[in-house]
Amino acid sequence: MLDVCLLGTGGMMPLPNRFLTAMLVRVNGRLLLVDCGEGTQVTMKLLGWGFKAIDVICFTHFHADHISGLPGILLTIGNAGRTEPLTLIGPAGLSYVVEGLKRIAPELPFALNYIELKDETPNPIQISGFSISYVLADHMVRCYAYRIDVLRKGKFYPKKAEEQNIPKSIWSKLQKEGIAEFEGKTYTADMVMGAPRKGISVVYCTDSRPVDRLIPFAKEADLFICEGMYGEEEKKQKAIENKHMLFSEAARLAKQANVARLWLTHFSPSLSEPELYLDVAKAIFENTELGEERKTISIYFTE
Repeated sequence: MLDVCLLGTGGMMPLPNRFLTAMLVRVNGRLLLVDCGEGTQVTMKLLGWGFKAIDVICFTHFHADHISGLPGILLTIGNAGRTEPLTLIGPAGLSYVVEGLKRIAPELPFALNYIELKDETPNPIQISGFSISYVLADHMVRCYAYRIDVLRKGKFYPKKAEEQNIPKSIWSKLQKEGIAEFEGKTYTADMVMGAPRKGISVVYCTDSRPVDRLIPFAKEADLFICEGMYGEEEKKQKAIENKHMLFSEAARLAKQANVARLWLTHFSPSLSEPELYLDVAKAIFENTELGEERKTISIYFTE
């Protein structure tokens, strides 16, 4: 199971009833945060999932509305009692930006590990049960979309293990670690387990034009959280100039990627009533919803 919470839905600046866009996901009690603009820790406190279990913070890019809340978040994580290292992932220049922000949060009880991204797609980053992939978005500065997968191993077949005289004492280790040794003999998971089963995936994309590479990246995701900076079709030229998306453009991406569900987010401060334009997106991709502050869903394995 994967729990997903859209902490806020605002772009550019926080409003009295709209926090800046960020996403929090939870697997087996561990947390991953994507972006943390001004005030993110406030909406996280209202959510109540805690801070100490945050193992990873991913940054889409370095505009202030996506990272300026970091010093406060780090201090709060430290005050919650964390001493284990915390991993930060983001575009090149991440350590330079964060070390600058840390001047107002100089003493942390945990180390920071930096992973600075390159344009080519590597093997997914594996941390705390999260499989993290990324792709370059199309914004005014270097910006990435993220895909968080929870992988699921194949089914374990006790009969196969018995037929091969594999000791029961190592069955659990074989399932968890994929390899085990007993009395000088090595056993591997493929001896007793089937092919990997369908996992769970959520894709998060803000601050981008609807470029084609986002389609295979988001393919068949269980949840696609995508920016809809503007609902009005007449603002397309403004969206092009500022490298953002319309509701309709996000919906077309969702349809082409065959995702299960689309949540629109990252609304312009001028978009005071996004519900007025929801039908525009639903006409293209029916299973579209508006993001809301602390909108939460639990996604389960399908098999």
